[in-house]
Amino acid sequence: MITGSVVAAEKYVPLPPASIAQWYKPQNDRQVWLHTMFSLRREMQAVTEYAAADEQALTQKWTERFAGHYLKIAEMVPEWKDELEYGWLERLQSAAETGDREGVELALRKIGQGCKSCHREYRAVTAILYRTPDFSNIRIKKLADGSVDSFSAVMKELSLLINRIKIASDDSREQPALESLEQLRHRLADLSESCTGCHKDAAPRERFLGKLTNDALQGLEQGLKQGDKKLVGRSLGSAAVYACARCHAVHRAPSDIRETLLP
Repeated sequence: MITGSVVAAEKYVPLPPASIAQWYKPQNDRQVWLHTMFSLRREMQAVTEYAAADEQALTQKWTERFAGHYLKIAEMVPEWKDELEYGWLERLQSAAETGDREGVELALRKIGQGCKSCHREYRAVTAILYRTPDFSNIRIKKLADGSVDSFSAVMKELSLLINRIKIASDDSREQPALESLEQLRHRLADLSESCTGCHKDAAPRERFLGKLTNDALQGLEQGLKQGDKKLVGRSLGSAAVYACARCHAVHRAPSDIRETLLP
């Protein structure tokens, strides 16, 4: 359960109420909170555009949809109940009912200010906390013998193996370098199986651990066997970009921030 607040980069960072967690995965099968926010944004746009076009019936229709989702916020996160602009919501509904375009625009603008204030305070940290994978729970099964390692342990091992290959190559020690490369291939294969825990299609695994990475590792093997240190360096660098840097750019920074924010 995530509660309270933290101090990050010498700035007070408020955390959202813990009750919001139930509307995000994995506590919920669907990203209910996120879809509610999408609905509100779409409904505000519809009300704005139909009011500007003097389409009273459609303005009223979308206003009522907006009101339903807006009031849902208080049910989903009771701690934010007092933050809602009930008075302005009533004025919005009244203006939509009477065809008061300026009244609709004013009420929406006032409600929108409250939305922006909440987003400014909580949107980024909520996305980090509830839409970033929790790698601490991931376990990597070793395909060779079925043993299981933590995700962090495998990450450390991969780093050691890459550096070990580079060190051995610099010292013209072909056999230790090739042995480390073989271990690296096995560990990357083990790691690739964990991708299916979040990604239901093959595209992410192919992007990080697919043909480009395998081709780079093949070039690395060739360079080691030929004693071609330039090919080794180029291939090792390419493999590190395809398999490591790309994945880190997507996952590591948000994950590190999440761990920093957790109490």
